[in-house]
Amino acid sequence: MHKLQSKHVKLKEKEVLELLDKFNLSKSQLPKILSSDPALAEECVVGDIVKIERKDDDKPVVYYRVVV
Repeated sequence: MHKLQSKHVKLKEKEVLELLDKFNLSKSQLPKILSSDPALAEECVVGDIVKIERKDDDKPVVYYRVVV
């Protein structure tokens, strides 16, 4: 991973359930990311949810994407 690349972390099943419950969402309502995206870890498969962490003015910003 390059130091300028955002950190991509695959969520565990418990974290997925908490996220979907917290925001009252289904997986189909989350934004998508392609499984061929080079930033994804090798173990990510279609249907997984990935947390993307960025720093914006030294404040952490978190995004969630579902792998398609």
